[in-house]
Formats: sequence, structure tokens, C-alpha cells
Amino acid sequence: MDAQVELAEHAFGVYSAGQRASWTYVAGLRARQGLFLGAFADGRPVGAAMIHDLRQWWVGREVPCAGIASVKVAPELRGRGVGRRLMTALLDTVADRGYPLSALFPATMPIYRSLGWELAGGKYQATIPARSLWTLAAPDKDASTAAPAAPAVPEVRRAGPGDAAQIIAIIGRAHQAARDAGALTWDEGPFGQWLARSDLYSYLAGDDGFAAYRWGGDGPHGELFVERVHAGTPASLRDLWSVIASHSSVTRTVTALTSPNDPFWWLTAERDATISKRSMWMLRVVDAPAAIAARGFPPAVAAAVALEINDSARPGNSGSWQLEVADGKGGLTPAASSAARGSTPLALGARGLAALYAGTPVATLRLAGLVAGGTPDADAALDAAFAATPYMVDDF
Repeated sequence: MDAQVELAEHAFGVYSAGQRASWTYVAGLRARQGLFLGAFADGRPVGAAMIHDLRQWWVGREVPCAGIASVKVAPELRGRGVGRRLMTALLDTVADRGYPLSALFPATMPIYRSLGWELAGGKYQATIPARSLWTLAAPDKDASTAAPAAPAVPEVRRAGPGDAAQIIAIIGRAHQAARDAGALTWDEGPFGQWLARSDLYSYLAGDDGFAAYRWGGDGPHGELFVERVHAGTPASLRDLWSVIASHSSVTRTVTALTSPNDPFWWLTAERDATISKRSMWMLRVVDAPAAIAARGFPPAVAAAVALEINDSARPGNSGSWQLEVADGKGGLTPAASSAARGSTPLALGARGLAALYAGTPVATLRLAGLVAGGTPDADAALDAAFAATPYMVDDF
């Protein structure tokens, strides 16, 4: 492990003592799970990559997802094929482990694109002037025709590593109810370690809300950085944001990881909260039939579209397929060739399939050169079926 840390520091820079301890813990966990791959030259480590066991939410359903992290090659051997051999072996491992999807944050995109990953969604950071949080916007009393009973006030308490399983379940239920796309839930080991950070302040609201934040900058009045807020009810959401808003008298700005459609945007008193940073992440459809079967789709949409997929890195995805979507579920079944059917299928490779899965409009993919063929009616059906705004608040 010391040699792996040394390789990481040559590739990324020197780790602090805390970073070293955190990375070593997670790397050791993944190594014991068979999810840490290494490349060697003359017995010396010259490359490595890690697979995180994640669940990615797609329109109300969780899909097993291999999160690729800590991909590195010794600087003196870059450009000599080590990275490609490593990532090819890693993709095989992901497939062998039965993950339908894989996601990563790229330091550089060409190698990942050449193996079938494509841009799919963003990690969004919002900047909020503290004045916008002094008073949260009140609920609209006209939104209900009946006078509702006063909701029970959820108990807000501090959370810690011992709450990891409960918090993971809360986050999953929130993503499911919101029909989120791209968002993640983790396994307990790394998530519990994150909760144990000494600079992280986390809270539970009853049994359906969770928030975590930390302080940045120098001195006691630094910038507040909100890592995440999840809630299943309006009461829990307001209580958690009220805890965060209580700091508005001691900080000028609050920075929060959020989604473009998070209810937070409708709670601020003013409209001066802005998305100040977006980091794009990439997706790979590893097993096309399994990925389609596991994904959620809009229940009101019904579609039947012919696809012609060419995936040189995962030949099992290649061929003529019939996509069927109905009742919130999808299926991908082998079909006769387009010539035999007399149809004009939408032709796409692994990159186009990943972007389509993530909700990128077909017209966008066609202009980007990622799909060809198809028909206007099929384009509209695919846009309706895969509609999504993918996001993550996690990094790995």
C-alpha cells in the first residue's frame, strides 16, 4: 500500500496525513473486495485504478454502478499504453462483476471515450448569498384546497458514523421519490468513513431527512459548504435548511452541492443563488439489456424503437435491438436485422448509447455525430422515454 501511495503522489501530488489515511482505508477495502487493479513493470507498480460499489438512481429505480476512481499511471510511462491496458482490464472486471453501468469523473476524456464512456451529467455547485437564507420562502397556502393538519415537527439531531445505514436508506428513498437521475448511494464502509470526518457537521431530521456541511476558509467566520441535503417531506427539508440558514449571520455566502431542480431553489427568499460551478461526469453502458431493464422510465410514456448498436469494446451490446418502453419499465430484445425488418433503426455506438441513456436529446446526439439514421417519430419517442436531468453531489 505504501508503494501505491507513492505512485498516487507522483501522479497527483503529495497527500496530507488525513488524505493518506482516508485513501489507504478505501483502497484497502476495495483491494479486499477484488475491486483494485494494478499495472506493473518489472515488479514495480506503474498504474492502478479502483472500482467503487455504487447504486445509481435512474427515474425512481436504483441500478448497480461501478464508480471508477484513482486512475493513475506513473509519469515516466505515460503515453506508452499502460493506461489503455489498465482500463481495458478494468472494463472487463466491471462486466464480470455484473455491473450494468459505470461512471467516472475524467481528468482527461480521450481514453475513456475510446472505450465507450461519454459525458452524461454534472456535479453542480450553487453559491447563495447569506441574505437569501435569512428567511425561507413560505409554502403556498393556495396549493391545497383543504386545510391540512399541522405536520409533526421532526426531531433534528446530530448524526455520526453509527447512523450510516439509516442515512444511506434515507438518501435512497429521497432519490426514489424525486425520480432523480444519476444520483448515487454508497456502501457503508466509505460512507461511514466520510461521516467520521472531524470537519463534517451532519444532522438527521426524523427518519426521512439528512444534511451535512463543513466550514471553509480561514478563521471562525469562513464560508459554509453544504455537502448534501436530502428530505422526504417538506417539514424535514425546511428544518434542515433552517439549521444551515441559522449560520447566515456569521457568513456572507453559502456554497452547496445541489441539482438544477432541487427544491432548495424554491425556498430562497431572493433569486440571487446561482450555479457557480459544473463538473461533468461520464457514463458507460456495460450491459445494454441489463441497464435498460434496471432503469426507470416515465410511466406515461410508451415507445417501441429499433436500434442498431455497435460496441467494439463490449461486443455483447452490438447488434440489432428492439427497445420497448411501457408502464415505467424498459426492455431491450434482439431483433431481426434492419434490412429484414425494412425499417430505419437509430444507429449508435457505445458513446451515443451512454448519452442517450442519460437523457441527452437525440437531435443533440445527431449534431454531435454520436447517432445516425432513425426517424423523427422515433427521435421524439426516445426523447420522451429517456428524459432526465442527471446530476451527482458525490465525487470519487
